[in-house]
Amino acid sequence: MYQPDPNPVLTPSDLRDILYFTTNLARRAGDLILEGSKAIHGISAKDVGEKKNSVDLVTEYDVKVEELVKEEIGRMYPEFKFIGEESYSAGSQHPLTDEPTFCVDPIDGTTNFVHGFPFVCISIGLIYYKRPVLGVVFNPFLDQLYTGVKGQGSYLHTRGAQYKLPLAPPRPLPSLSQALIAVEWGSDRSAPQITAKSDSFLRLAGDPNPSASRGGDKAKVEGGKMAHSLRSMGSAALNFSMVAQGGLDLYWEIGCWPWDICAGTVIAQEAGGLVTGSSKCSHNGDVTEEILTGRKYVVIRAIGDTEEEKGRDAQKRIIREFYESVEEVDPN
Repeated sequence: MYQPDPNPVLTPSDLRDILYFTTNLARRAGDLILEGSKAIHGISAKDVGEKKNSVDLVTEYDVKVEELVKEEIGRMYPEFKFIGEESYSAGSQHPLTDEPTFCVDPIDGTTNFVHGFPFVCISIGLIYYKRPVLGVVFNPFLDQLYTGVKGQGSYLHTRGAQYKLPLAPPRPLPSLSQALIAVEWGSDRSAPQITAKSDSFLRLAGDPNPSASRGGDKAKVEGGKMAHSLRSMGSAALNFSMVAQGGLDLYWEIGCWPWDICAGTVIAQEAGGLVTGSSKCSHNGDVTEEILTGRKYVVIRAIGDTEEEKGRDAQKRIIREFYESVEEVDPN
């Protein structure tokens, strides 16, 4: 059992204890999210609050879930720091330190939550020496619990079973043209943001060499990669988890926050994924404070070795190809 210490040093055993505590807490939070889902679909539109606009909806259950999580963490680990989406929005904005710090998004996918789209989760991460070391992501609607601990692997727990991630041996990924890519529109729909993203999505999905034999005039997409497809789950934490699982090849987003990706980062890393930030990063897999708080994120799944290159080299190659294809814009 972890013993309180004014200057805590976390051992692998401590992290396992914290994981046990955090998974139980995530399930309790999940029950509250389900309760909120039932309540919100029985109230009128005027009772639903807004964060910034109609895309980024929030309800009273955001606050309720965070209060539950923060209270239980404070009782069990009173010396740990806490960063939460709702606390941050309310003005509790503390600098990141080397001390153990829980980083929490009480309801990731609030727009999904309001609309009854079942890709919603509680995301609880732990940061130590300014790097994510533990993550728990729980979707109560689908009973899918993802966990990851630095150096101890990541897992999917569902319907009473546990599966090590990724779920299958990593496959090669020759190029973006064979990738299933997750993207998100984000809550900032101003012209510079939405134009840069839509142009990027066009190049990722577009056909650079259309065949006229299919009928009609076919205009090519300059720089098009013609990826297999683009997906939007509406939850950064679940996108990260799906990359870790192997169901998505890559996920890119600009504009989300550390609490959106902290837990998912560990889960993806422990499944062999590479997490990085903007195109200016070294892409060496070390998620520093600069990347964690940079609000630009790319995560790519584990890639199977080929005769030509190792998996990590392949990941870096795909990331370079990706950043040559998209337009980076700074988030507001």
